[in-house]
Amino acid sequence: MNQEQYNFSFEVYNSIAELSPEDAKLVTEARKVTANAYAPYSHFNVGAVAQLKNGQTVTGTNQENAAYPVGICAERVLLSAAATLFPGIAIDTLAISYDNKNGKSDHPISPCGICRQTLAEYEERVKQPIRLVLSGQEGKIYIIKKASQLLPLSFGGEDMK
Repeated sequence: MNQEQYNFSFEVYNSIAELSPEDAKLVTEARKVTANAYAPYSHFNVGAVAQLKNGQTVTGTNQENAAYPVGICAERVLLSAAATLFPGIAIDTLAISYDNKNGKSDHPISPCGICRQTLAEYEERVKQPIRLVLSGQEGKIYIIKKASQLLPLSFGGEDMK
């Protein structure tokens, strides 16, 4: 038997003030766009903003529905919009934030499993890593160099050939 290990490193910033101006702008916009979320059931508004390789930005917010679980996460709303509006254009950086109306929003959150799979496949499709910047409305911020790092041993298109 062999034992293998998976690990990755990520950057941790204490606040938005420590970020580059470009990253700070994306985080600010992600925090702001949470107001556009439709989350009347969970009261957990999520916003995402992507900087594309062509210089354009795309936003997305979570959209809930009374017929659970047919809502859609902010990350997948954003990826769908980016693929539709800018087909084949890679995403350079994707900032994700949230506003928890039931509690605190003071630490980074990470994409759910479905979004991790979708992000990994988007990276595979456009042959470019997506850099993630994760935050709350305040507090620490995480930067992950490649979204697919969040989904080790993933299942993808290559597995179906």
